[in-house]
Amino acid sequence: MTDETTDGGFSGEIPGLDDLEMNGPAHDMPDLTPEQESQLAEAQQAMDEARARLADVPAEVVVTNHVMGLYELAAIHLSAETPDLAQAALAIDSVACLVDGLGDRLGPDAPTMRDALNNIRLAFVQVKGTAGESGS
Repeated sequence: MTDETTDGGFSGEIPGLDDLEMNGPAHDMPDLTPEQESQLAEAQQAMDEARARLADVPAEVVVTNHVMGLYELAAIHLSAETPDLAQAALAIDSVACLVDGLGDRLGPDAPTMRDALNNIRLAFVQVKGTAGESGS
């Protein structure tokens, strides 16, 4: 990974994120009541703690969890009373982008993720075939 941005690569910064972070409880919000300032400070502290916890988790674990979430999303759309094939396809293609694109960088769960992708693709083909038969 590089920090070069001239070729369109990732710079390590998320546009707009710095705008969301606050330097103090009432940063740019002068009309807050003391109670609101306290709530805002608590919320900021909770966000800081969540970010610190997330920083301790390997990225491959977080990405794998997202892959499984997308897998579940595809399964939900496929198992609906009236399957939504377009939405399922989008979720499956998203899983494929991550699984195929990252490959073994997903760590020890990479083979499981490849199997999950193959299984959801097979389920899609089966549901699409069933939907085609019932629609004729």
